[in-house]
Amino acid sequence: MDPITLGYLGIGSLTLLVVMGVPVAYASALTGIVGMMILRNPTVATGLAGIIPYANSGSYALSVLPLFIAIGFLAMHAGITTSAYEAARKWVGRAPGGLATATIFASAGFAAVSGASTASTAVFTQLALPEMEKRGYDRRLAAGVVAVGGTLAALIPPSALLVIYGIIVEQSVAKLLLAGLVPGLLSMAVYLVVITIVVKLKPDLAPLEPSTTFMEKLRALPQVSGVFAVVGVILGGIYLGWMTPTESAGVAMAIIFAMAMVKRMRLRDLRKGLLDTVQTTVMIFMVIWGVLIFVRFLAFTGLPGAVTDMVVGLDVPRWMILLGIIGLYLLMGMILDGLGMMMLTLPVVFPAIVGLGYDPIWFGILLVKLIEIGVITPPVGLNCYVVNGIRPDISLQSVFSGVAPFLVGEVVIVALIVLFPDLILFLPNVMN
Repeated sequence: MDPITLGYLGIGSLTLLVVMGVPVAYASALTGIVGMMILRNPTVATGLAGIIPYANSGSYALSVLPLFIAIGFLAMHAGITTSAYEAARKWVGRAPGGLATATIFASAGFAAVSGASTASTAVFTQLALPEMEKRGYDRRLAAGVVAVGGTLAALIPPSALLVIYGIIVEQSVAKLLLAGLVPGLLSMAVYLVVITIVVKLKPDLAPLEPSTTFMEKLRALPQVSGVFAVVGVILGGIYLGWMTPTESAGVAMAIIFAMAMVKRMRLRDLRKGLLDTVQTTVMIFMVIWGVLIFVRFLAFTGLPGAVTDMVVGLDVPRWMILLGIIGLYLLMGMILDGLGMMMLTLPVVFPAIVGLGYDPIWFGILLVKLIEIGVITPPVGLNCYVVNGIRPDISLQSVFSGVAPFLVGEVVIVALIVLFPDLILFLPNVMN
């Protein structure tokens, strides 16, 4: 069989297995091993399948992942997230949709110590959603704000998705983390504008909060000191060249651990945070191993190079091809989870993007943004399912209805990323 044809069959088989519900790690590893058996022989296939996990687990770049994950879980179990939400409520509670605005600010703060979209959504479903309901907020708006706020964790450093992207396509993790800051803050600003417009048009959706004195606001600032310290260490250390991403994550981890001890974190909560860290890390590493086996198979077929030549040779402007890729990811986001979507497509799409002359750091930010749009769109909006899973009394239809106004804002954000790439590349370029 022609190797390129076999490559297409491999992608089709992998897609079918993922759609059928087979975990991405197993589906990609199985497809890659079987494909290499056909192309080479069983000895080569099994040998490579055994070498790849070991070789890539020893990668220095991968060591940053468990540290970032641990920072998020320890912050959550130590109550640091709750403190950040209370501080945000006191500062912006009187704004239109004050509690919803505070939830977005607190979600951004949690994103700065987490990097996991679904974890952020789960935390604020339990923390912010009951508060908004208690104050008379419309359920759909409250649920939509929580689901959308969770997406900030994918862009604002530290971001697990950006780290994984950097490892797969062999790009600088430090540059990707810096590049995610501005679009992350831009996303937060757009969400706040959407909340303001929605509440102005329908004031009954979000009653005004009682006023808070200036002294109460000042006393709330120390509650977010840990978040600012983590952001400063990670971004400042990388930007100034004092630390690698892994070193900055280690220092940030020490800060969060010290804060957890000061807050008298219970041994049970510490154990739960560390266990969650191990489980999440193992899951992500297994996905990476499986996909790297599949990527090796595709390299043997020569399919990525063939697709790149075909795309670059199309007699159409490159922006039209980019729009097609954006549309592809938006459609895939409706049926696949973000990590699976990234792993499934990057081996073929990334060489084509580079061949068209687009910056790989810029594309990484665009890709992660498109993935995060997928986690709030039906029918497989993972963040919306998290809200519904924790609060089954709020229907999926209500959650998706609450998210709908924010999708208009997402279109604006994607347009800004595409039209003004310097927004993303400014910090990485200055770092150079």
